Amino acid sequence: MIEKKRCGWCGTDELYVAYHDDEWGVPVRDDRTLFEFLILEGAQAGLSWSTILNKREGYRRLYDAFDPEVVARYDDAKLAGLLTDPAIVRNRAKVAASIGNARAFLDVRTEFGSFADYIWRFVDGRPIQNVWKTLAEIPAKTPLAETISKDLKKRGFKFVGPTIVYAHMQATGMVNDHIVSCFRHAEVAALSRV
Repeated sequence: MIEKKRCGWCGTDELYVAYHDDEWGVPVRDDRTLFEFLILEGAQAGLSWSTILNKREGYRRLYDAFDPEVVARYDDAKLAGLLTDPAIVRNRAKVAASIGNARAFLDVRTEFGSFADYIWRFVDGRPIQNVWKTLAEIPAKTPLAETISKDLKKRGFKFVGPTIVYAHMQATGMVNDHIVSCFRHAEVAALSRV
């Protein structure tokens, strides 16, 4: 059996490979999934993505399946409870920001009809198709990510620096950053034409 060529960052860990093969770079226009990635990317700040992937089910359980309307109503008691559960990253600033981000998320949804409509307008509704040959070519942030970051911060979001925003763009398919030799590059590019 011929081994599929993948982006080198996913290694051989089954969870990481499944994430690479099934999710990373696939265009997401579902608000709940966009909210999930917003919270997870913020939680990742300073940590590895594998740490977050391993805690993802804990986040889903503790964050009410990433329902932004429910998370926006979390109070101090819920915050305190979250900070005691090892199923998530127990960083007070990140957890508090996730609750505030849920409220800002709902404000954006009210203004634009959906968070998807808001965020995808930055790329005119179509994923950016990059043609990187090596992982070294892929930037950690871009001028567009800086623009989106500034706009999110202006709207009250936290833990949305340009590096986090670019990771969100990659995860949710706003950009196709699979290297061209990866089997997913062409598959993800085809999804953007649907």
